[in-house]
Amino acid sequence: MAAPADQRIAVPIDDPNADTEWNDILRKHGIIPEKPPSPTPLIEEAMLEARRIAHENRLEGKDLSDLDELEDDEDEAFLEQYRQKRLRELAALRERSAHGSVYPISKPEWAREVTEASQAGPVLVNLTSSQAGNVESRVLSALWRQAAREYADVKFCEMRADQAIEGYPEKNCPTILVYSKGDIVKQVVTLALVGGVRMSMLDLDKILVEVGAVKDNDMRVLKRRREAEDAEEEKPASGIRVSVKSGKAGRGKQDEDDDDWD
Repeated sequence: MAAPADQRIAVPIDDPNADTEWNDILRKHGIIPEKPPSPTPLIEEAMLEARRIAHENRLEGKDLSDLDELEDDEDEAFLEQYRQKRLRELAALRERSAHGSVYPISKPEWAREVTEASQAGPVLVNLTSSQAGNVESRVLSALWRQAAREYADVKFCEMRADQAIEGYPEKNCPTILVYSKGDIVKQVVTLALVGGVRMSMLDLDKILVEVGAVKDNDMRVLKRRREAEDAEEEKPASGIRVSVKSGKAGRGKQDEDDDDWD
């Protein structure tokens, strides 16, 4: 006996997501699923939210003097709100600013000034070179002094490496040790990976943020980043030389010499 023929009717569906009367009927009877929501409104909403956040954060990294200069350009109420925020941040910093200079320490003081002190917050130690010719060590010591002044709420210590650790290799100087809660949480041996002799406060800021000594949105960090970005934008385009005689751009001496043979 032959198998009974399939009595189901094939429903023609060109595009189940198309907005047609036929598809509406099929959705109503559960033959095809409901059309998924369009992502366009979600994308537009996300873009609007991103613009709103960018607009509200446009004053991040600006200090009180910067805010004063914007009085003619910004909404007065909004500017005053940020001014009060900066004043609260400065007041909080003053309360936490128990340091302000580099602590030169000796080996007997290490446990108290570094290990125990790190229970209250990260302590950064610069193990310096004993040789005056170590340029990296001199660079870091200068940055250490600047950072200690700017980040008076963070403790910066300094000690000669060979006095802290007997036989410590000169080739490893300078070395940065960061203590927190009594333990070493970061170690940077020489400045090779943090800019070398060109290491800057921007590089040191990254270390401070990484170990939790300062927050990534700290106004001092943001201000330095903004100033660096502004300086980069103001740099003139380089690599193009213009010959006054020929008016030709991008020509080097070799090209000019070749012209003599034309």
